[in-house]
Amino acid sequence: VFSAGKINILVDTPPELRLALLRAKIGDIAAVCWTHVHADHLHGIDDLRYFYFLHRKRLPCYGSAHTLRHIRKNFGYIFAPEHPGGGVPRLEMNEVKRKFRIGNVGVTPIEIDHGGMETLGYRIGKIAYLTDVKRVPEKSMRKLRGLDVLVTSALRHRKHPTHMNLEEAVDFAQRVGAKRTYFTHISHDLDHAAVEKSL
Repeated sequence: VFSAGKINILVDTPPELRLALLRAKIGDIAAVCWTHVHADHLHGIDDLRYFYFLHRKRLPCYGSAHTLRHIRKNFGYIFAPEHPGGGVPRLEMNEVKRKFRIGNVGVTPIEIDHGGMETLGYRIGKIAYLTDVKRVPEKSMRKLRGLDVLVTSALRHRKHPTHMNLEEAVDFAQRVGAKRTYFTHISHDLDHAAVEKSL
């Protein structure tokens, strides 16, 4: 969750989203930005229904054309005509083509390569979140200049076809040059404490 001013912007809807929001004491979100369609980034989508009950209006959601098509196809019940019982998320789907705004907050999409699958990262102010990365095109590198915080993935020590390993992630972080970098999407193959001490 990006907290920008008085609004919270959620990136992805992973399984057990409700528990994660409760743990972080996030009671409301202004919008959702999806990175891609893999289950670990999407299948908590049903937990968004609370925000319709809270505000009685559709929740703005953003993603690539491919992501939005996938969601409409695979979660079709969400978009079916409303039935008296309700109980499903009510979403306003917005295709991301360029920089956009959520309230008064500017959001810059960052195109990245997830091993042959186009994925989006997002930059809000001086913070960027890029998960499930294998390569970052040069045109996207230009959008990462002047960051205070970079959050990116570092899957494991061994090379992987669709994710950066630790060595690649460290190299990428050094090229970006953010004041602080956090690694996420880490597998059980990495000893977190040992890696943190070694960096």
